[in-house]
Amino acid sequence: MATNTADDAGVYRLAPDLALVQTVDFFTPIVDEPYWFGAIAAANALSDIYAMGGTPRLALNIAGFPRAKLPLEILGEILRGGGEKCAEAGVAIIGGHTIDDPEPKYGLAVTGTIHPDRIVTNASARPGDRLVLTKPLGMGVITTGIKQQRTSRATIDEAIRIMATLNRAAAQAMIDVGVSAATDVTGFGLLGHLHEMTRAAAVRARVRLRAVPVLEEAWALARARVIPAGTLRNRAGLGGAVAWEGIDEDGQILLCDAQTSGGLLIAVPPARLDALLRALRAGGISEPAVVGEITSPGEGEITVVVE
Repeated sequence: MATNTADDAGVYRLAPDLALVQTVDFFTPIVDEPYWFGAIAAANALSDIYAMGGTPRLALNIAGFPRAKLPLEILGEILRGGGEKCAEAGVAIIGGHTIDDPEPKYGLAVTGTIHPDRIVTNASARPGDRLVLTKPLGMGVITTGIKQQRTSRATIDEAIRIMATLNRAAAQAMIDVGVSAATDVTGFGLLGHLHEMTRAAAVRARVRLRAVPVLEEAWALARARVIPAGTLRNRAGLGGAVAWEGIDEDGQILLCDAQTSGGLLIAVPPARLDALLRALRAGGISEPAVVGEITSPGEGEITVVVE
């Protein structure tokens, strides 16, 4: 598979009916609880396989840990969280590697499988497709708020639940229905990953801010300028690719907010939209959101409107 479309994982064909899907992802702690840090990191790494329409099969742990500064029990909890999340996904952890590191880090190298004719890429969205998002935004500002002790316990618990939720059900729904394209929303934020999709497919898109689900406390944190550096880089990096029509700074920040273990962003033909929404809800995704559409051929441009 070509790498010039910034797709979520690499695909290597082994046979006419079988290909490997390969990815790796790891990061520093975003929540205080070691177990949930491990579970979220694992869900995040597995998501790249789901975004391609693949089935994750095997994983290798990747960890860095300051053994002289923190008790090894913390590392054990991180690995337990990752291991139990992989078990939930039906993924076998077959090994891994840990290094002594001044700051804890954890993630997975994941191998999945897929039929070569059923790959879902980010490069095949078409004009008329509707854009469906399966998880709310706001995780970047919320986890930054956790570090600054400015996020409420209720919002922390909700954010943990969302980030630790596998994208397996969303992936199964899009496979069953048949969609045009997909990606997962992670470090580049909603608009960053949408821009990769529109640029790869040579199309333009429109996003409606009020249709985008955002955790309520994220708005307050954005207004208070509790903003991760990655989110600011995302907005700056989009440059002239995004036209903001009546969108204030808070809205711009949240649409560019760097997510961890975010949802899938799916481009689906309008004739299949209702079937996709039904399948997502049947899979336990209670509020899938239709956040915009692919409007026309183009060079990756995105217009963001209020309504």
